[in-house]
Formats: sequence, structure tokens, C-alpha cells
Amino acid sequence: MTDSSDAVPRVVDDRAARARLWWEIAIVLGLSLGASAVYSIISIIVRLTAKAPLSDQSATINGSQSTNEWLDFTYQFLGIFFELFAVALVIYLLWRPGHSAFRRIGLDFSRPGRDLRAGGGLLLVIGIPGLALYAGGRLLGITVAVVASPLDSHWWTIPILVFSALGAGLQEEIIMVGYLFTRLAQLGFSKWTMIVASAAVRGSYHLYQGIGPFFGNMAMGVVFGWCYTRWGRTMPLVITHTLLDVLSFVGYPLAVAWWPALFGAK
Repeated sequence: MTDSSDAVPRVVDDRAARARLWWEIAIVLGLSLGASAVYSIISIIVRLTAKAPLSDQSATINGSQSTNEWLDFTYQFLGIFFELFAVALVIYLLWRPGHSAFRRIGLDFSRPGRDLRAGGGLLLVIGIPGLALYAGGRLLGITVAVVASPLDSHWWTIPILVFSALGAGLQEEIIMVGYLFTRLAQLGFSKWTMIVASAAVRGSYHLYQGIGPFFGNMAMGVVFGWCYTRWGRTMPLVITHTLLDVLSFVGYPLAVAWWPALFGAK
């Protein structure tokens, strides 16, 4: 995947070591995005069996957690902060003596210009079709109205939204791509098996938003996974994901004002 000595992880043949890797993957996912996928699957079942159609339902991201302004800020900041411990965990697990885990998955600043260009290009490839898929899903009634940010703003609202976007970018790309691809490669999985498996989990933990976002995020996962196998770097993926979420979170009130039928919650 990269030009380093960790480019292609060696396949683990020892039975005990393979079992340990499987347990490690299960624990990591159970503590992070795998748990989110399970809750999201339950959520979509509840939504599909509810009396109201999906088009009349909504899902709130970054919603207020307290009527007290400073308590709201504290809860939101700590929620994002502690979610990053799952990222720290996989970095720790991937670290080997003499081999930086950051370099191993391409999460460093060794190629800032190339990473920014790649991230910007991916933003166009993913962002515009993603917006179209969301709008199409709303029109078809298979996507709930996603309330991407609170409409009541404080001085700290935008910094928290940016922090939330960065946290999501790091968590999803480091765990679902950098970490998972490394471990699955060690278990002998083929490139496309890794890409599809990771993309399916990515789509699953977005099911709470409806059927449309499941397929949209799965397609995003396929593109990101393919790019990682080509570039061997998670940095461009983190950049793209963070920018996408910043635009979505910060731009949400404007989108509601311009297209209330598509982005407004009923």
C-alpha cells in the first residue's frame, strides 16, 4: 500500500495469532463503529415499522445536550474527545518497535501538498454526488431529514462543529480503513474483499439516516477504500471526510433556508 517496509502486511499463518487478530478486530469494532452499526440497524428497523414514513422522520446530529449553555458545550466537547480514544487505541495496536503506526497508515505530514490535492479532488468526487443522493433519497422517501447542526448558535458552536467533523473524519478513516485494512490484509483477505467489507460496515452505521444514506456511504467507502489501496495513505481521506462534514454541519442552516423541503425536518 505504501512505499515503506509496511506497505504490504505479511499474512499471519499461525493459528493462535490469527485468532488473536480476529478477537482484536471484534473488540475494536465493538468499542467503536461496530457498536454504532448495531444501534443503527436497530434504529432503521424501528423507523421502517413506525407509522410515519421515512420522509416524515428526522435524525439529529450534533444536537443540544443541555439547556445550560456551558453544560451543553462540556458534554459535546467531551463526547467528541472520548470518541477519539478508539482512534488512539488502534494507533497503539498498529505500532511496532521501530515502525511508526502513523507512517504505517499514511497519517503524517510527509506529503502535505499531494495529500491536500488528493483530498480536494475526492471532495468533488464524493461531495456533489453525495448531495444529489441525499436529495434524491428525500424525494423518494427513503431518507430521513438529517438535522446536521443545532439552529440556536453560541460563540462556540462553529468550533465544536469543526471539532466534531475532525473527530468523525479521524474515527471513520483511521479505524475503518487504516486499521481494518491492515488487519484484514494480515488475515489474507483480498483487496476487494477488504474494500467491500469496510464499505458495508460504513454504510451500516449510517442506516439511522435511512436507506439512501446506507448506499451513499457504502459507495463512499468503496471509493475511499480503493484510494487507500492505491495511495497507502489515510491523510487524504481524513481531509476529505473532515471537509465534507464541516460543510454539512456549518452549512446546514443555510441549506434549510434555501431548500426547506429537502433539508428541513417536518
